[in-house]
Amino acid sequence: MSDWSNLTFHLEDSLTSALSHYLNNWRQNISAAANALDKTLAEENFRNVIWYLAVMIGMFSFIIVAILVSTVKSKRREHSNDPYHTYIEEDWTAEIKQIHIIGNTTAS
Repeated sequence: MSDWSNLTFHLEDSLTSALSHYLNNWRQNISAAANALDKTLAEENFRNVIWYLAVMIGMFSFIIVAILVSTVKSKRREHSNDPYHTYIEEDWTAEIKQIHIIGNTTAS
């Protein structure tokens, strides 16, 4: 009977040591990978990232401002002596004058 209890004790001891050995190796591998990652991140230079972002945002802003300015300038040119816009303006003013004349004659 003591042999069986001794076998169980030895089996429990060997399984416990095997599991603890496996977990210690696994923890060391995880910590080694984490240390390698920390070392890689420490070696990289993140100061240039700020300059990169500033340049990209500046270029984007310049493009947006250029598009807005060109749109405003093209809208100003639309109100020049373009025949199409002159025709629309004459058509609208004629209609407004006609409504004004009709309104005056009915009011009198």
